[in-house]
Amino acid sequence: MKGTFTLGRIAGVRVALHWSVVVIFWLVTVSLAEGRLSHAHPGYATGTYWGLAFAVAVVFVASILAHELAHAVVARRNGVEVEDMTLWMLGGVARLKGEAASPGAEVRIAGVGPLTSALLGVLFALLAGWLRLVSVPAPIVEAVAWLAAINVVLALFNSIPAAPLDGGRLLRAAVWKVTGDPVRAAVVAAAAGRGFGWLLVAYGFLSMLVTGTLSELWTALIGGFLIAAATAEGQQAQLRGALAGISVRQIMTPDPVTVPADATVERFLQAAPFGHHRHTAFPVVGPDGAPVGLVTVARIDRTPGPRRSSTTVAEVMAPLDEVATARPDEPIGDVLPRLQAAGENRLLVLSPDGRALLGIVSHTDINRAVTWLTAARGER
Repeated sequence: MKGTFTLGRIAGVRVALHWSVVVIFWLVTVSLAEGRLSHAHPGYATGTYWGLAFAVAVVFVASILAHELAHAVVARRNGVEVEDMTLWMLGGVARLKGEAASPGAEVRIAGVGPLTSALLGVLFALLAGWLRLVSVPAPIVEAVAWLAAINVVLALFNSIPAAPLDGGRLLRAAVWKVTGDPVRAAVVAAAAGRGFGWLLVAYGFLSMLVTGTLSELWTALIGGFLIAAATAEGQQAQLRGALAGISVRQIMTPDPVTVPADATVERFLQAAPFGHHRHTAFPVVGPDGAPVGLVTVARIDRTPGPRRSSTTVAEVMAPLDEVATARPDEPIGDVLPRLQAAGENRLLVLSPDGRALLGIVSHTDINRAVTWLTAARGER
């Protein structure tokens, strides 16, 4: 998902925030401090409202994180590793390293998210009731009640049968169970996601025209996000179908040209763009020949001219832990999400022990393979 920044890692899984979380954090804080809390319970200090609203916004984001962590835990228990997770305004997106092995596994992985949000809603509701009984100040009870309500809303919204929501995954599992075709099921869920997204966009803009206010702008923006995400999922599903039965080894460009990590940027540029250095991305290797990262022309170009003679490739490359990687015998369909999300648009193919570079995969390699496969099968 574009427009994100990394928070850190939890249990080895990269956690990122979409820009919409920052916006919704601000909106929650302002709307509670200046609206719901102060209007419903006047008479408290301004700092009390703002401090409580800020704390509620933090817990709200933590609730979204708990929703996504539940997906990650259940995915691992069903043999699917999680690449990373990105939080957005009304949930999150957990990017898996592979596909669920069966419709049942898909149901378990997808269903646990809304269940987690619903459970949090119940717990916050019980907590609000208890706080009211022990005469805790009313603004605190109001804040906890708001957390109960918003978690129930998250559970219900994410249960809508439209990709990329959790309900879309459940729809995919149902169609998969009936048809036996996971690709067709994913395409159906993506179509439902696009349809629901357009409904939200239409409702948002019609509401703005009728009321003359921008209050429904977020509804239209959410619809636009769903359309884009569902379209991407549908295209990726069709791509996986075209590449079914194909391994990374069959797609990759073997023995790619590499660059020593200790080479200076100036020395590297002297060999380009002719000869071997006619590409725009190169694996970087250490003194022992083991891969240590990936350097691109764009990264090189950001190095100021006067510093190029003293700056090494290692200083400007993307380190290996930030580069998408795969093993040669993995199904290419399983690694497509990694390639799609890779910042450098390249995927390094490593030996099983991760110490030897065997090849590189780019979008060009994928497109070339799809072109040949569709021609060979007589498909459009």
